[in-house]
This record gives sequence, structure tokens and C-alpha cells, in this order.
Amino acid sequence: MDFVEGLPRSKGFDTILVVVDRLSKYAHFITLGHPFSAKVVALVFIKEVVRLHGYPRSIVSDRDRVFLSHFWQELFRLQGTQLKRSTAYHPQTDGQTEVVNKCLELYLRCLCQEKQKSWSDKVAWAEYWYNTNYQSSIKNTPYAVVYGQPPPPIISYGQTGTTPNDSVEQQLQSRDEMLKVLKRHLQHAQERMQKFANIHRRDVVFDIGDRVYLKLQPYRQQSVAKKRCEKLSPRYFGPYTVLGRVGEVAYLLDLPETAKIHPVFHVSQLKKAIGDKHPVYPDVTLINDQMELVLEPENVLQRRWNEAERDWEYLVQWKDQPSHEATWESYAMLRHQFPNSHLEDKVALLRGSIARPPITQVYKRRGKKGNSTQTAW
Repeated sequence: MDFVEGLPRSKGFDTILVVVDRLSKYAHFITLGHPFSAKVVALVFIKEVVRLHGYPRSIVSDRDRVFLSHFWQELFRLQGTQLKRSTAYHPQTDGQTEVVNKCLELYLRCLCQEKQKSWSDKVAWAEYWYNTNYQSSIKNTPYAVVYGQPPPPIISYGQTGTTPNDSVEQQLQSRDEMLKVLKRHLQHAQERMQKFANIHRRDVVFDIGDRVYLKLQPYRQQSVAKKRCEKLSPRYFGPYTVLGRVGEVAYLLDLPETAKIHPVFHVSQLKKAIGDKHPVYPDVTLINDQMELVLEPENVLQRRWNEAERDWEYLVQWKDQPSHEATWESYAMLRHQFPNSHLEDKVALLRGSIARPPITQVYKRRGKKGNSTQTAW
């Protein structure tokens, strides 16, 4: 199962939960609206899938927060369902659903055309069309595999007669044209996907003890540090030692103990280290379990006054980063991003420093005239 997100909001929905059966290829397209939790997804899954087919033996999904939540894991553990999650940056593990996602998006483009916000009304037709269409992998339609008989035909308008009702006539004619377009585009899309999927595939095998570089692309940088040019940024982390093989196409790596990411990666994300194995920055320990690059300030090297922003700027040395990665950051942004970092303590007591000497004298206003008690410096 997987989510199709980023759709324009239509009647409160902006996401589709795609569920595909591995055996029959039968699919369900379930509309959802943000924000939704693991509990909400579980309820619609039971309502739309479990009530028709029962609980599955296993579920293959990506590492979405919903599928990693404690609620989701406990619910299916108690039902005897095994949860199988894909490795990082390798959606091919759940490739079946990824292909169905592309088909669904193609269906909706054809169905909605210029009225994109009407897609929620067309999801039912897209699901029916997919399940009644011939699948080369099973040599049949998903509908026939599940129900044991071919799907009932949709009779084209005019085959059994016509109607004087103009609205009914327009609806049936529009439906017939829509199905013709879908069939033509689906065939074209399947041919293109098969062609491009096989171009860059290669068979690579690593032995236990090999040193490999790990290719990662953290989703976003969780700090105020300005990003370097992504075009010239390192593409690989490591190198790391191969500890073992997991299945046919994944490997277990010897990551640092402080690493927060899953240590199993698909072979396509690995590259054998040849020659001198110099470490690549940034280190993989800086990536959290949400695949975000997290940088923390370690020291303040200099400071300056920014006239344009009317604020102080610090030259920040980032933790576990080389000195040439130090960046100028706004004091206000640093305080907001790292409220628990005592940056003032890290500034050298140089001329112009914001670190002030301790206050030893207090000024008190003089007492009123005639009052014998007076205070001064």
C-alpha cells in the first residue's frame, strides 16, 4: 500500500490510499484528507478492504510515518499481519504499488482534464477500470481472479437503444469516450514504463567485508545553515563495511552506533570503494530517523553587525563538520532554531563581543527633595 499525495483539494480530499493485492492484483483507491493519523487510515482500511477480503497475511509499504507508528504496528501484530517495509531510497520494494500509482495518476489526468478539482468523483471509475482491465502478469483481470467470473460488460450507449432524456444521453456518451481515452493511454504508459525501467538496471554483488559508499539524499536540512550548491555536494557517505546480505538485493552495513537510520540498503544505493577510502562529509550520523540532515552549532568563531538586517550575525562552526563548512548565521534565527544552545558562552571576549562583563554597580534614582535618604552610585 502507498499514498498518492499532492492532489488539488476536492470535496475535502487531497490524498488517495492505494491498496493492491499481490496475488490477484485487485486494487482499492481510498480517498483521504489531510491531516490524517494512523488511526484514521486503519479505520478506512478496515471499512474498504478488510470488510471485503479480511485481514491480509502481510503488508508491504514504504517507511511513511503512518506505517511506522506504534498504533499501526500493534494493530496488525495482534491480527497476525506481518508488516514488511521497504529499505530507504528504494521504492522498487513496493514496486507493484508504485506502478499502480502511476496508472491511477494517468487515469485521473484523462478523466479530469481541465476540471482538476473534480478528481474525487472519478476515483470510483478509475478503480473499476483498473480492476476490470487485463493484466499480463496474471493473464486475466483482477476482477475475474477475485470473483471467479469475468466482469459484467459496460454496454456502450446506442447498442441497446437510445433515450429521449438529454442528461442521460450526455452522461453515457461522455462515459464511453472517457473509457476509450483511458484504454489508449494505459497501453501507451505500460509500454513506456517497461522500456525505461530496464535501461539502467545492473546486477551487482558485494562480499562480506567489502567497503562501500552509501548514496543518500536527505529530504531537507534541519538547521539554519545555508545549503551549499546541491550540484557540487557529496552524493555518497562512508565508506562503510558490508556485514551481510539481506535477501537478494539488499545489504547490511556497519554504520556508527550513533546513526539513527536503518542499516539495510538496496544494492542500487551502494558503490564499491576503490583505492584510498577517505571519509566523505557530512557523516551519516547527522541524519535522523526521518532522513533529515541535522546540524548543531558547536562553536562561534566570529561575529559581525548586519546593517541591512539590523541584527548580529555569528560565524558558526557546526558539530562534526570541517572548518571550511562554517557559515554566517543570524543571531535571531539561531536563538529560534537552537533555544537551548548558550551561544553567548561560545563567543570569545574580544572587542565588540556581545558577552558583557558582570554588573557590579547599580544606579538608583535620588530620593525626593527633603527626604534624608538619598542613593547614588
